[in-house]
Amino acid sequence: MKTILHKISCLILSVILLCSILPIRAAASYEIPGSCRVQTDTGAAGTVKTLDYSYDYNTYFSLRDIAMLLKDTDKLFSLEITNNTVSLNPGNVYVPVGVENIPWEDSENPDVSLRRNECRVNGQTVFYYTLIMKLPSGDYDCFMMAADLAMILDVNITVPAAGSLQIHTQEPFNVSPAALEQAGYFYGVNSVLVGDATTGEFYYRYQADIPYPIASTSKLMTCLLTMDAISAGQISLEDSVTISDAVAALAESGDGVIPLEAGEQITVQELLLGALLPSSNECALCLAESVAGSEEAFVRMMNQKAQELGLSQAVFFNSNGLPSYTEDFVPSKRQNSMSAEDMFRLVSYLLKVYPRITDITSLEKATLPSLDMEVRNTNPLLRNLPEVTGLKTGTTNRAGACLVTSLTAGDGTMEHDLVVIVLGTEDSIERGRVSGLLARYALNAFDAGIKEPEKGTSGQTSGTLPIHAEAAVDWILRSVDTES
Repeated sequence: MKTILHKISCLILSVILLCSILPIRAAASYEIPGSCRVQTDTGAAGTVKTLDYSYDYNTYFSLRDIAMLLKDTDKLFSLEITNNTVSLNPGNVYVPVGVENIPWEDSENPDVSLRRNECRVNGQTVFYYTLIMKLPSGDYDCFMMAADLAMILDVNITVPAAGSLQIHTQEPFNVSPAALEQAGYFYGVNSVLVGDATTGEFYYRYQADIPYPIASTSKLMTCLLTMDAISAGQISLEDSVTISDAVAALAESGDGVIPLEAGEQITVQELLLGALLPSSNECALCLAESVAGSEEAFVRMMNQKAQELGLSQAVFFNSNGLPSYTEDFVPSKRQNSMSAEDMFRLVSYLLKVYPRITDITSLEKATLPSLDMEVRNTNPLLRNLPEVTGLKTGTTNRAGACLVTSLTAGDGTMEHDLVVIVLGTEDSIERGRVSGLLARYALNAFDAGIKEPEKGTSGQTSGTLPIHAEAAVDWILRSVDTES
C-alpha cells in the first residue's frame, strides 16, 4: 500500500493544482484563455483549450476537446451542452461539432462566469462549478476542472511535462492527501480530517488538533442536545413552539434564513429540519429556547456536553455558530470553536447515538407544513456522491467555509460511517472541491484498508444510548414531506 501511495503522490497533486501547466495567455483579470497538450495512453493526442479563472493555474479544460480525444478509448463520453446545463454520458460515442482541438483565436476574449451548473451524468443530476460559453460557431462548450472530470470518468490524470496532461484510461482515479499537504494544497484551509467514525480510526489529519471557528457546524451539537431532550421525554417532536421576539428578530436580520414571526407556532420536528437542512440560525435558537428555556442555559448545556464527550478544545457561545458579541464597552466578537479532532469525536458520538440522523441530513429537500414552505439542503456533495449521507455546512467570515461530510461504506459484514471534516476554506467552491477529493479518498482508503492508528478512543461512546433515539428519527421521517 505504501508503494501505491508513493506512486500516486507525485502525480495526482499536479493535476489538482495544475502548477506545471503553462497556458498560452494574454493579460486578463478574469478568464484567461490558454491551451495545453493532452495525450491518452492509447496514443491519441491534441490541443485542449483552457480557461484560467481569475488566477493563473486555476485551470478549467474544454470538455469538447477532451471528449474528442477520448472517443476511441474505454473512457469515451458524449456531450450535450446548453447555456446552463451539461449532459455527459460515459460510454456513449461523442459526435463532433467541428470546434474541437482548435486553439483560441487571438481576438477571442471569453466573458463567462464560474457557476455551479447542473450536469447530467448518465441521467443522474449532479452539480459542478464550470464555465459554459457560447462559441463563434453557435455551439456551447463547457470548461471543467481536470480533477472533477477525472472523478466522473474514474481515470488517472498526470502531468508528465510542463504544458501537457496524460490521461491514463486504464488507471482509476486516486488521490494522496499527504502529497497534497507536501505541495501546499491545504495552505488555504484551517484543518482537515478523514476517518472512520464506526471504529474511531483516522485516515488522514492536517492541523486537526488546533481549534478553529466552526460556524454553523455548531448546529450538530444543538441537534444532539435536542435529540437527547426528546429521548429523555422532556419535549416531543410534535410539540408546537411559540416563536419568541428574539427568534423573530434573528429571522429578520441579515443572518436570517427562514421567515419566522413572533407569536406564530412551529413544531420541534420542523425546527430540526430547518436547522439541519437550510442551516436556519433562527431555528437553532428556537430549539435552544425550547430545550433549556433560554439560549444562555442551552449554551451551558453545550459546553457541559462537550466536557462529557472529551472535547477538550471545544467552546460554545451560542446555538447556531454566528459571531457572538459581548456587552462590554468595547465588545468582544467571539465564535464557537473546536478542533477537527473534537468535531470527529462529536460526530462519531452523534452517529452512534442516533444512527438514523443521516436519513434526515441526506434529504435534498423537505416541506415545513406550519410555514407552507420548502427548504433545501445546503450540502454540496449530496448529489455528486451516492455514498454521502450528510452532515452539515457552515460559513462565517472568520471561520471560512466549513463542511462536515458523512459517508457510508460496507466491508461485507457491516456498514461504516466515514467522516470528512474540512474547516476554514476560502469559499464554498473550495469547500466543496476539497471535501469531494477527501470524500473520494475516504472511500478508497476504506476499501484499501489504509489505517492511521488513532491515539485514544475518539470514536467510542460512553454510557447508555437513549432508548427513544430510533423512534425520534422515525417520527421525523414519517412526518416530513419529501416528494419532488
